[in-house]
Parts: sequence; C-alpha cells; structure tokens
Amino acid sequence: MLSAYKQELASLLSRRIREVYDLEHEPAIEVPPRRELGDLAFPAPLHLAREVKKNPRAIAEELAGGLETPPWVSEIRVEGAGYLNIFLDRSAVAGRLLGEPPSPPAERRATKVIIEHTNINPNKAAHIGHLRNATLGDVLVRVNRALGFTVEVQNYIDDTGVQLADVVVGFLDLRGMGLEEVAELPEPFDYICWDLYSEVGQWYEEDASRQDLRRQTLHAMERSEGLRAEMGRLVSRRVVARHLATMARIDVDYDLLTHEGAILALDFFAEAFEQLKDSGAVRLEAEGKNAGCWVMPLAGSEEFAGLEDPDKVIVRSDGTVTYVGKDIAYQLWKFGLLEKDFEYRFWETEDLWETTIDGVEEHPLFGHGQRAINVIDARQSYLQKIVRAGLEALGYIAEAAESIHFAYEMVSLSPATAQQLGYLDETADGETRSLEMSGRKGIGVKADDLIDQLEAKSRDEISSRNRDLDETELDTLAHQIAVAALRFFMVKATTTRVIAFDLDEALNFEGDSGPYLQYSMVRARNIQRKLEGAGLETEVSPDEAAALPAEVWADDLWDLNLSVAQIPERVEVAGKSLELSLLARHALDLAQKFHAIYHRHPILQETDDAVPVSPPPRSSCVGWIAWQRSWVCHYQRGCSRG
Repeated sequence: MLSAYKQELASLLSRRIREVYDLEHEPAIEVPPRRELGDLAFPAPLHLAREVKKNPRAIAEELAGGLETPPWVSEIRVEGAGYLNIFLDRSAVAGRLLGEPPSPPAERRATKVIIEHTNINPNKAAHIGHLRNATLGDVLVRVNRALGFTVEVQNYIDDTGVQLADVVVGFLDLRGMGLEEVAELPEPFDYICWDLYSEVGQWYEEDASRQDLRRQTLHAMERSEGLRAEMGRLVSRRVVARHLATMARIDVDYDLLTHEGAILALDFFAEAFEQLKDSGAVRLEAEGKNAGCWVMPLAGSEEFAGLEDPDKVIVRSDGTVTYVGKDIAYQLWKFGLLEKDFEYRFWETEDLWETTIDGVEEHPLFGHGQRAINVIDARQSYLQKIVRAGLEALGYIAEAAESIHFAYEMVSLSPATAQQLGYLDETADGETRSLEMSGRKGIGVKADDLIDQLEAKSRDEISSRNRDLDETELDTLAHQIAVAALRFFMVKATTTRVIAFDLDEALNFEGDSGPYLQYSMVRARNIQRKLEGAGLETEVSPDEAAALPAEVWADDLWDLNLSVAQIPERVEVAGKSLELSLLARHALDLAQKFHAIYHRHPILQETDDAVPVSPPPRSSCVGWIAWQRSWVCHYQRGCSRG
C-alpha cells in the first residue's frame, strides 16, 4: 500500500543524505496540494538547510542528482523553495495495488486485544447512548482485526448492581409479583422494566426507609442466595436477551458475556484483594468518614493531584465491594494475572459464550490478553484511571500501560428529532426545549424505538422512489439503510464531542451520511453488472493493470486510486489514535471522488477500450475496471461489514 512506498522512498532518501552530507535524517513525507506537483513530496532539503549551510533548493538539486529510485517512480522534480517531489508510475502502482495485500506482522498476529464494550445494566431497555458505545466498540473491533490483531470481544453484565436490585425490589415488593408471574410477562420485557425502574425511584422518594430493601437485595444477589437473587437472575437474563437482540439489529455481536455474579461467586475479587493488601496498595481506615473501609490512597500520584479526597474506597465498611474493586479484579483476569478462571458455557447459540460457575469442559481460551481496551463514556474516566493505578500499585506496569480507556462523549437529540420523537417540554413562556434524559425518571430514547423510527423513515423514502418493490424487499432495504445511517452518524463525529442525533441528517441520501455511502456502492455494483451484461471483462490482473498506457489515468481517476491506497494507513492511524471518525471521513472522501468521476466521465458509453484519453479528460472502460476492482476489493477487505 501507499505506506510501503513512502517507507521505501524515505529509506532511499535517508541513505542518499548520508552519502552526500554524512548526516542521519529521517525524511518526512507530505502530499502536494495540487496533482500537477506530484504524488508525494519530501521537505528534507528545507529541514537540512541550517545544518548543511546551503540554500534548500541547492540541497534538493544535489540529492535528486544521484537518488536511486524504484521502477514505480516515473520522475523526481525539485519544486518550490526546495521540495523533492515524486511522481509515481500510475500503471505500475495500480498493478501493485491489485496484488494481494501484505500480511500483518507476526507480532500482531500473536497479540491478543480484548475489547470490552456495550456493558448495559440489565435492568431496562438499551437507550441511544448505548448505541454509540456499541457502534464505536464494534468499529474498533473491526479496525483491530483489519490490522492483524487477535481480538476478543467482551460484554460485561453487571448482574449484581444497584440498578438491577431496584428492579427486583420493584417486582417483589412494589408489585408483589413472584418468579412465575415475572417469567410469564410478555415482550418487550425490557420496556416493562424501564417503567418499573422509574416507579421504584419514586417509591423510594415517598419513604426513604424502603431503600433497606435495596440493600437486602444487593447482599442477596452478591451471595447468590434466596428469592431475591433468583429474581435477579431471571430479570437479568431476560433483559440481556433483549439487549443482544437490539445490538444484533445494528450488526453488533460479541465473543463472551462476562457476568459480575461469576466474578463474585468464584472469588476473583478475594484473590485480587489479597494481592492489593500484600502489596500495600490498600489500607484499612480506622477513623474519619471512611472508617472501617479499605481504601486505595492516590495522593502520591500526579494523575490524581489536586483532588479533595484522593482516597478511593475499594471495600465498604459493611463488606460490600465497590464497582472499582470488582473492575480491578476483572482487569487482572483479562491479562491472565489471577490464578483463577471462569467456567464457561454457551449463551443460547454456539457462537456466543458466557461466564458461569459450572460450565462445559472444553472451551476457547478467554482472557490472557496483551492489551485491554474498555469502551466506556467519558464520565467514567476517573474510575478507569483508578483501575490502571491499581495495576501499577501491584507492579504490573506493562499491563497498566496497555489498559486503555476509549472514552467518548454522550448523545443527545437535535431539537427537530426531539420534537419528532415527543421529547420536547414546554416552558412557562410557551417555548419548547429538549427534555433532559433521566433513567430514574423514565425519560430517554429507547434504542429500539430509534431504530424503528429510522427504518420507518427509510421505508417511506424508498417507497417514494421505487413503487414496484415488494414488501419483503422494501423491509430489507429499509433496515439496511437505517443501520448504515445510525452507525455512520455515531462514528463520524470526533469522540470528544457531544453529538446531537438528527433523524433527517442521518438519513440524508445526498450528504454526509451512511445512506450516501451505500448509494455509492450500489452505483458501483450496478456499473459492474452492466459491464458484465455487455460481455465486457470486469477484472484486470496486476500485470494487465501495470501494462495500461499512461493516458488511461486521468488525474481524478488517479486521485481515487491514491485514496484507495491510503486505506491501510487511515485504519492504522484510527486504531492507534482511537479516533474512528478518520475512517468515516475517508470513506466519505472515496464516495465523493467516485461520484465526481461518474458524473464527469461517460464510463458506460465508451465502446472501444483502446480509445485513449483526449481533452477533455475521459476514462476508458479499462481504466474504470482497474479502478473498480481495486477500490471495491480493497475497501471490502478492510471494512467488510462496517
């Protein structure tokens, strides 16, 4: 790919600099602002001018004079103040692009990356924020797999937490329902729990003493004993089944469901706690507000400097373990740093596993990763830092460095979408405003409701353009467009921005959207079908592409090929920086360049493949086919489902 060409050229130029000036220099590479200036540019002469004490342009002339170039470079020119500009042999490079992509380095194939995402409390339906988490996590999984890493996808299920306890209290104590009654409640069960969770919050406000029932339920679920624990397991499994179905609608799946209950039942935290005590990472407080608690002192760390209370409670005075305590144990297990392991069994199908305390004998090796990436919203940054600090305190410095928090900001609704979905409130002066989302108050955009709205609007749009489609095909297309609209919208903005989801913007067929990318692929495939229908060859071998005459490559067609060649680089940068919006922008750039070529050149009207390019520039069918195969094949290899 283009990165390999850059590395080879940089190495050759570095060697030339040593020969001429006896200096070590790592040349930077730029892309010229205009195509007539070349494909790549080295500003090395400008960087060397002060040390060499020569005019940059004179340095460029000296370096260019004896610079060895590969056969796929057609020309080197000195441009501007002293740039070395490289012109590539377009046919030769196109031929290489059509070859098999290079295999990932062996060390990558041997590196296991554990990516944890989605992680919805199993107490109610998924909401719009969970869709951003799952989409970002899923795209990150695909990026790491495209880069050659072994990836394990985990979804953490907090089946012993406060939120689930409140729903258990709601069924048992507020509504007086038994296990059989709850088991027979109709779907969507997670919607029932959504309303119940809000009711319980109001019930607590009426009488604060009722929160003793929450504490009783928490203890029962942590010990996995009694009716309350059994109700918790029933509610959790039914809600998780609904969450998995919701995420499957947007093409998100997992390898392992990790249950917090199994972490507690198998005493993962007990072992982690012993490690923390033995290392001095935690201490028992004898007085003050944390008396009787085990805390992790963080005052000595620069990362936590300035905090009013730098000590983090790991075990409360009543013996219950805090979230961060369980998270530290879980993170240790991910790296294979505990002597314990889960038992495992299939969830409901043989392509998804879950942790348990009494599983099957044969199962894949889970955990034991070399890197762990936790996709959790930015509000949890403090707790993620504490997890990392816990590993450091235990002496696991390398593992702490590979404990990565992929943070992102939240999702709101645009005013127009809030109005469409009924999430607008009227103020005293008659103005409308978006309602503040609150799970406790039962105010929020359920994920399935949003997907339903996207599918309905997509269906209306398609049916208005294609009135002869049958119902099945219409539903399939509406679903595909809705998924693309949602996924692209969640990824296209930088993760440091709070995004306002807008239905109309997401479904815009002609703008910055997923449907626009889909339209590009449909158009490309239609062209290929028409070529096949005309009896024309639709594939070009690398040797055939390399032998194409230079006039085939109009500048715009060549620009598109270079953009294709940059895909691996963009994937690499996105994976390292965790800025997945780079991929969305590059995909959009590819689509725009393709549509520009389609409108500018009569691709299907040319009947003679031998007709050369003549002013105004015009692509031949052969040139089109070479591009068609390179773009579609390479793009689909890297982004097969994303």
